[in-house]
Amino acid sequence: MPKTAIFIPAYQAEQTLASVFERIPEGFWPDVAQVFVINDGSTDGTDRVGRELAERYPRTTIATQPDNRGYGAAVRRGLRLCGETGADFVVCLHADGQYPPEKLPEFVPYMAERGIDVLQGSRHKSGTAREGGMPFYKVVAGHVLTWLENKTFGLQMTDYHSGFMLYSRKAVESIPFEDLSYYFDFDLEVIASARARGLVVDELGIPTLYGDEESHLNPIWYGLRCLRVMARYRLGRYA
Repeated sequence: MPKTAIFIPAYQAEQTLASVFERIPEGFWPDVAQVFVINDGSTDGTDRVGRELAERYPRTTIATQPDNRGYGAAVRRGLRLCGETGADFVVCLHADGQYPPEKLPEFVPYMAERGIDVLQGSRHKSGTAREGGMPFYKVVAGHVLTWLENKTFGLQMTDYHSGFMLYSRKAVESIPFEDLSYYFDFDLEVIASARARGLVVDELGIPTLYGDEESHLNPIWYGLRCLRVMARYRLGRYA
């Protein structure tokens, strides 16, 4: 079986981080090369919880940023560390538990069998967005942006804005992650960079789960940055 490295960007995740580990299916753990918790300058007990988890899950490493550097910076560091393991696939799980670790035994073989380089979990593909608590304005805004993004990138995706991302080793080695955003549009820049390099991008449906966690994303600023990514792609900036 292919080996998978996992990284978890974590900011103020003291209450939710442990459940992410516990939700990784037991049968998947033998295929996990390493787990990195990227503590992005949290001021709560995230670091303590992470170290407790490292004792329970021996292939776990805590990488702590001295201050909060932003989502893109945490993901960059996670990708860099996972790339050094030589794993066949790399997974980004969010520490708030919004994205499903339970799907890993389905997603990784799907990538391996079909030669997928970047696989994104879609909250809209299976029609679970509203049922899972996604605010109506986010559903509408997401559909508008997705229509534009499909026109821009030449794909037929249903959701470009999920943070549940999986990467092949080829993607990790060829996409210039260090040049990408520090903000939440990092994932969209990954897709833009992948398309510019002829890598295979796809999606699979995931359940939608909106809990009580605090969002650190400004929707207006995020939408503007997504438009900026599309414009830059049209100008050939990701080639």
